[in-house]
Amino acid sequence: MLGRTGIEVSRLCLGTLTMGPLQANISPDEGANLICQAVARGINFFDTAEFYGVYEYLHKALRRVPREAIVISSRCYQYTYEGMRDSLERALREIGVDYIDIFGLHEQESRLTLKGHADAIRYLQDAKEKGLIRAVSVSTHAVEVVNAVRVMPEIDVVHPIFNMRGIGIIDGDVGDMERAIEAASGSGVGVYSMKPLGGGHLYREVPDALAWVMGHDYIDSVAIGIKNLRELEVDLAIASGREVPQEVLLSLAGEKRLLIEKWCAKCGACIDACGHGALSMGTEGAVVDPDRCVLCGYCVAHCREFCIKVV
Repeated sequence: MLGRTGIEVSRLCLGTLTMGPLQANISPDEGANLICQAVARGINFFDTAEFYGVYEYLHKALRRVPREAIVISSRCYQYTYEGMRDSLERALREIGVDYIDIFGLHEQESRLTLKGHADAIRYLQDAKEKGLIRAVSVSTHAVEVVNAVRVMPEIDVVHPIFNMRGIGIIDGDVGDMERAIEAASGSGVGVYSMKPLGGGHLYREVPDALAWVMGHDYIDSVAIGIKNLRELEVDLAIASGREVPQEVLLSLAGEKRLLIEKWCAKCGACIDACGHGALSMGTEGAVVDPDRCVLCGYCVAHCREFCIKVV
């Protein structure tokens, strides 16, 4: 059960960011097939966001699986009442459903940003009363936000970053986040975590990294992104406690590359941190030279915006 929401979810949640146009950019038909393959294997929980551009993937999947067979969580960056209403209406229309199970605020950084989204939260409360959504959520990379939602009765679900190295946490370490998550769960807030592989940077430690997060009983579900059927099968095997042959893990690792997201702030901290000369500054942000990059992941520790991923 996802906190006090009454929504039952699979222990593993399928993240859709990695399959969409921002990362792997597989076709909507391929994405829909992956979603259906996940449902056939026992996953009922799917995480998305307006920003990801993958609503069509879910729409196509729902032509093949019953609506009641899946739980959909989405979110957006809107902060006004009207803006949040427009984003929810867009999600309903583009996914082709009458309700979204979980809808909320994307990437909240502090109590102050939560306060600035008060009108959007007010709309979500109204939408919940009308049956357009079942629960209100907040996603975050900040310990402060997890602690804040614990005492906000209008927030039903929190979606925090959580991995064994603390990669991506913007205001503390993994211990701080662990304590905040446990307290939130204890107060009845539903918790499903994100980025157990630290945005792909723990790709050499997949079994340990995924098992570590899933070992926390107060986390209701763990969202992990995939881009093909092999990754889905490996993640399911690890989540089920089955051993994955080393050669399979190595083959998946060999397919990885460094991705720098479009929201790069051009601060240059990653360039200074790279000992291989693989990063430089372009007109739109940092640029990676794949011939020099060894996927060490040192650059991500210096990226305040967490826009460097291994995919």
